[in-house]
Amino acid sequence: MVDASSGEPLASVSVTFAGSNIGTQADSLGRFRLAGAVTFTQVAFSHVGYLPTVKVIVPGQANKLQVLLERDANELANVTITSVRGQRYRNKGNPAVALIQQVIDHKQENRAEAAAYLQYEQYERMGLSFFNLPQKVVESKFFSQYKFMLDTVQGQTFLPVLLEEKLSDIYFRKEPEKKIQIQRAYKGVNILQFIDTAGVKLYVNQLYGHQVDIYENNLFIIANQFLSPIADHAPNYYKFFITDTISTAMGKQVELAFTPRAKGDLLFEGKLVVTLDGRFSVTACELRLNGKINVNFVRSFDVLLDFARQTGGRYELASSRVKADFGLTKKGWGVFGERKVIYRNYKIGASQTAAFYQGETLQVATGKAGFDTLSKGQAQVYEKLYKLEQMPSYKRTMWWLSTLTAGYADTGPVQIGPIAHFLSFNSQEGLHLELGGRTTPLLDSTFYFEGYGAYGTKDHRVKGNAIAYLSLNKTAPYRFPNNYFKASYLYDVDVPGHAFSVTNRATAFSSFQTGKTNYWLYSRIFELQYFRDFENHFSYILGYKNWQQTPAAALVYQKNDDGSLVNNLTTSELNLHLRYAPHEELIQGSRTRHSIHNPYPIYDLLINRSLGGRYAYTDFGINIYKRFYLSQAGFTDVTLLGGYVLGKVPFPLLNISPANQSLAYKRDAYNAMNYLEFVSDHYVGLNLTHTFNGFLLNKVPLIKYLKWREFISAKILYGGLRTENDPKQSTGLYRLPAATKSSNGTYTLGSAPYVEVGAGIANIFKFLRIDLIRRCNYLDQPGARVFSIKFSFQPEF
Repeated sequence: MVDASSGEPLASVSVTFAGSNIGTQADSLGRFRLAGAVTFTQVAFSHVGYLPTVKVIVPGQANKLQVLLERDANELANVTITSVRGQRYRNKGNPAVALIQQVIDHKQENRAEAAAYLQYEQYERMGLSFFNLPQKVVESKFFSQYKFMLDTVQGQTFLPVLLEEKLSDIYFRKEPEKKIQIQRAYKGVNILQFIDTAGVKLYVNQLYGHQVDIYENNLFIIANQFLSPIADHAPNYYKFFITDTISTAMGKQVELAFTPRAKGDLLFEGKLVVTLDGRFSVTACELRLNGKINVNFVRSFDVLLDFARQTGGRYELASSRVKADFGLTKKGWGVFGERKVIYRNYKIGASQTAAFYQGETLQVATGKAGFDTLSKGQAQVYEKLYKLEQMPSYKRTMWWLSTLTAGYADTGPVQIGPIAHFLSFNSQEGLHLELGGRTTPLLDSTFYFEGYGAYGTKDHRVKGNAIAYLSLNKTAPYRFPNNYFKASYLYDVDVPGHAFSVTNRATAFSSFQTGKTNYWLYSRIFELQYFRDFENHFSYILGYKNWQQTPAAALVYQKNDDGSLVNNLTTSELNLHLRYAPHEELIQGSRTRHSIHNPYPIYDLLINRSLGGRYAYTDFGINIYKRFYLSQAGFTDVTLLGGYVLGKVPFPLLNISPANQSLAYKRDAYNAMNYLEFVSDHYVGLNLTHTFNGFLLNKVPLIKYLKWREFISAKILYGGLRTENDPKQSTGLYRLPAATKSSNGTYTLGSAPYVEVGAGIANIFKFLRIDLIRRCNYLDQPGARVFSIKFSFQPEF
């Protein structure tokens, strides 16, 4: 049994002798065997989302049937629901709602995790293709040498760019819960080499929802959270309609259609097929997105789930197919993506699975058993992709695209960049000219080097940074997992309160500032570090840091007792940074690693202890971040932070609240605060940002068509100085910078916390975000601004 358009096998198709209850279901590969009395001359096939089909057979003989099922062209988007005798849709007394409530009540016993032990085989195939390419491109001289890559399916031209297949064994234990995936076979190729291969595969999997579990309350798809049609409170947000009754060999089943009550919300529309055997199991499901949802670049998105009846009457997922059409415009060329997963050979409560989790060794079969059968038909695609990778013109094109997207020009053993930092400017240096680079594994997979040189046209100083890595696991420092020693020396200029690092320097856009920015310092930093990642995403950094900081411009270091100036301040520290991000998934870019948002918290603890010198102190800092998903109402990002400086120190060694005077919005900084405005030796803070994802604006006439997305934010910081560190007392070591014509001055927080709130609009032209920030207090201080406007570029789905 296969899909007539794609040739893909269809699982769980109902097969019966026409006019009888004698039947069976197709397996995960679309195969079936049906035997019965010789009087039957026809076999009927039915499946959710497909037109019913009847085949004629010869009674009493072995009949081999090749069945092609056509998709049902009647989409829900074309169905108009009208009221009956003027009645409005209501949940009360609605048989469809009563049935869906039974499904909700039986969710826990029907989901796969209800089994104490579960084992199955999982085949996964993921692919991306460009399609509907402009005729001018296809016929161009540049593309003529790549025409062998094109495939034509149902009149549309496809250019495959990524294909990946995996065959794995999955083992699940309920008490205590644990799930293990052991990969048995793999094939894959990616011709989009200007995009990080590991990152694009992981991100595409995120877009497709990984393993879509209809029994979960919320499904993560396209980087958003969608409410499941059988979530606990689904009837409050969906409308349900009984559309058909299906007779199968396993008994009668009911087809339900569902659609959002509010069309603009992040909800699905589609169909469910449910059993009437007392279990109320889902046997098939079709999920779609309608065009009114506030999601960018997605022209169509379909999820098809099929379940197969297992021993004992349970229905387990047999196949999952996600298809998506991405495009910059509503029509024209785009990207077609598909992720198909087949589940087979279920063993529920299998003795060997139980033994595995009791600590015994489980021997897993290796090789490609069954893999080549499942991936049949992909050989031609692989051959084309492999051939393309060897072409010189293709390699040149990928080099230019990689340079533009990754920010580094690749010369093989050495990469030149990052390009975004070549040019910037500020009031201290004037024009900041910079050139840098780093080595790659092609030079050496154990030793890595990185650095840059820079020059300021106003201060006429040469700056630079030199870093050397010794990788113990032969992995580049920007890849996960890390296990390396690092030695670095940096001399550069920055604003107090900023962190000196290769990845945190100014770019051309962030060079634009608001208000006065005349507090600068030159730093000489020597560091030795050991960095270690673990597979569970716990990591630590153990290091030594020697820091000499020299004030510049309006910033002066002045003793509190006699008013004498201090030319520079030198300290040595031992540092320990602990980080734990449970269930974290990473997009590994060309320079940094980015954590993909999920519902789990991220913990950071930083401890700095002075080592010798004039000042004895210990600096503690903690940061806890978590994203709370609220389905169609959006999500809230919450950060709790705190710190304590134990010891008597001058103000440059206190906590300097991270401020932001650039035009670019920064999530972790106070965007209405001036540089070096507040210092403290103890503080606690709370940062909140709620993203509505258009939940409110989608309901406003006319504006809803713009598909803007609204934000609100609040940042609260409470802290202060103990008497021993307060420059207003005789015990303070350094005076705080005073306000002048060229600078705003430095202060301590009083009894009231610092508060700023904001509101923003994003998705303007699908990439621009504008935030209006209002500072609520401490407005009498020099340079304080009540309102600030910040910009950021966020092209998102």
